[in-house]
Amino acid sequence: MLRWRTCHAEAVLRRADGWPDSSSLCASGASTNQAKNNYFLCVLCVLKRLQGAGVRKTNGEEGMAQELEGIKVVEVGAAVAMPIAGMLMGSWGAEVIHVEPPGRGDMQRVMSHRLSAWTQYSEINYLWEHVDRNKKSICVNLASSEGQAVIHKLCESADVFLNNLRPYEMEKFNLTYDTLSSLNPKLIYAALSGYGPNGPEAKEPAFDYLGLARSGIMTAVGEPDNPPASITGGIADQMGAIMAAYGVLAAIVARERHGLGQKIDVSHLGSMMTLQGLTLALLNFTGEFMEREKRTKVGNPMWNHYQCSDGRWLVLGMLQPDRQWPALCKAMGIEQLEKDPKFESMEARRENSEELIAIMDKTFATKSSNEWMKLLKMAGDIICTPVQKVSDLLDDPQAWANDYLIEYNHSDLGAIRGVGVPIQFSKTPGEVRLQAPQFGEHTEMVLVDVAGYTWEEIADLKDKEVI
Repeated sequence: MLRWRTCHAEAVLRRADGWPDSSSLCASGASTNQAKNNYFLCVLCVLKRLQGAGVRKTNGEEGMAQELEGIKVVEVGAAVAMPIAGMLMGSWGAEVIHVEPPGRGDMQRVMSHRLSAWTQYSEINYLWEHVDRNKKSICVNLASSEGQAVIHKLCESADVFLNNLRPYEMEKFNLTYDTLSSLNPKLIYAALSGYGPNGPEAKEPAFDYLGLARSGIMTAVGEPDNPPASITGGIADQMGAIMAAYGVLAAIVARERHGLGQKIDVSHLGSMMTLQGLTLALLNFTGEFMEREKRTKVGNPMWNHYQCSDGRWLVLGMLQPDRQWPALCKAMGIEQLEKDPKFESMEARRENSEELIAIMDKTFATKSSNEWMKLLKMAGDIICTPVQKVSDLLDDPQAWANDYLIEYNHSDLGAIRGVGVPIQFSKTPGEVRLQAPQFGEHTEMVLVDVAGYTWEEIADLKDKEVI
């Protein structure tokens, strides 16, 4: 009966996905317990495959492959920084294999409800669902030589290896660039650190908050007298991940042209400095620093934000103020100021900006933000927009019209909303293909399909707690 069940599972597997016969599942000499292990592993893999991968499809050209389809990525990354890069690549069709430690899993699995960081408490692991969608999860004990051998086998046929562990950890786990590139010279190896691969702090640990602090951006937001301000949402982590994905894509092009794999290093510090490139350009070229401005004293009152009667704020963003000044005066009902010598020119408004801003503050406080938006849009070429809360984005029609927000079916949570792919391709659009995986959901599938392990070998690795 056991032999029939095992062969039946294989037959279903072959029909479902074209797998070859694995007659060694119950080979002569295999113990009954070993055969049972093999059978249940095989059935588990069948069930996973028959669940279906599609979550939410976008409109693309029929039969057209996605940009990164066929690119295989092995991701040994914890928390948010590097895993965001894998998520972005997965949105464009890459096969991303996320490696987790057995037993406890990735740090992301507890960040949304156990860590006192920037994350908000929630029983639903929103962080994992966002960062690790479009990925497969495998559990491998990297501290064991056999676990390291698993990653080595995966990297032999991989295109990209992503990691954000510290250098000593990569040495301890035998996963350095020298090691992996010797197995696969065309491998693109991307490492993300806090402060870069060189210098006295190359080996220092870092998290998002430290990236914000070290980059100077905490003293670049807010008003001059304010203390340094943190920015929630993992901005430094995500900026580092975007730079990592950017570098990997360039390296893929270089490999296609020159046949070379290579190592890519990115960091919180370098990525956040790039984000502030314009501010640093002023400092580098002129020696002057772009100081924070007090809202009530900015030089161009038509490039400022104002509070309305409902407590909401509006932003004016006009960089041709002399041309747009008459229309603004008419819309705000302050026509008497249009020809006032103190305000009739850009230079005059700059010289008297504090007085004009006070007048505009009082005027904007007389109507709600919706009323002002209607009046300003009817007045002509007045560039403005409301200051939104993050929660307002969920009802923003522009976000839905451009698939910046999407809705898809989650196997456990039902219909949920998620952040879409921000870059739109006309023929090969990105998409949410897979919901975030269960813990170790694809371990057996990946080890058989990608690394070439047999079911006996997989059962043995399980017995040794390697996977």
